[in-house]
Amino acid sequence: MKRVEFRPPLPVKYEAEIAGCGRTMGLRKPKSIKHNGRTLAEILEAHERFFRGKDGGARADLTGAELSRTDLSGANLSGAILRNANLERTDLRGAKLPGADLSAANLRKADLRNTDMTEAILPGADLTEAQASGVEFFRCDLSNVNFQGAHLRNVNLRLANVNGAKFSGADLGVAILRETDLTGADLSGVDLSTTLLPRGFSVPQAAKKSA
Repeated sequence: MKRVEFRPPLPVKYEAEIAGCGRTMGLRKPKSIKHNGRTLAEILEAHERFFRGKDGGARADLTGAELSRTDLSGANLSGAILRNANLERTDLRGAKLPGADLSAANLRKADLRNTDMTEAILPGADLTEAQASGVEFFRCDLSNVNFQGAHLRNVNLRLANVNGAKFSGADLGVAILRETDLTGADLSGVDLSTTLLPRGFSVPQAAKKSA
C-alpha cells in the first residue's frame, strides 16, 4: 500500500485580509490629496515646522478642504484652520487639534477616538454618529454642534460651551460634564446615569431641560 504523506494545509493570511477590510480600507493618504495647489502632506509638514517655530513653516489653512475618508491618525493639527472642511469618515484617531478652528466642519462618522481638542472651535460642526470616545473637549466651543448618535464615552467636556448642542441618542457614558453649563443643550434620549454632571444638576432636571 502506497504511503500518503500528510502535509498540513498552508496557513490562510487572514491578517492581511482583515487589515484590508478594517478602518484603513479605502482611506486616502495625505500625499494623494491636493488643496490650493499643494499636497496635504506638504501642508502638514509646513504646519509642523510652524508649530515648532522652524524656518519655512506655515499654519495649515484647510478652509473648505475635501478631506473625507483621509488617514489623519496621529496628525498634528494644533491651531490649524479647518473651517467648513469635509472630514466625513476621516480617521483622526490620536490626532492633536488643540485650538484648531473646525467651525461648521463635517465630521459625520469620523473616527476621533483619543483626539486632543482642548480649546478647539467647533460651532455648527456636524459630528453625527462620530466615534469620539476619549476625546479631550476641555474649554471647547461646541455651540450648536450636532452630536446625535455619537459615541462620547469618557470624554472631557469640562467648561465647554454646549449651548444649542444636540446630544440626542449619543452615548455619554462616564463623560465628564463638571463645570459645564448644560443650559440650551438637547439631552433627550441620553442615558446620564454614569455621566459626571455639574453639581446640583440632576438627571430628571436634565430630561426636563432637554424636553
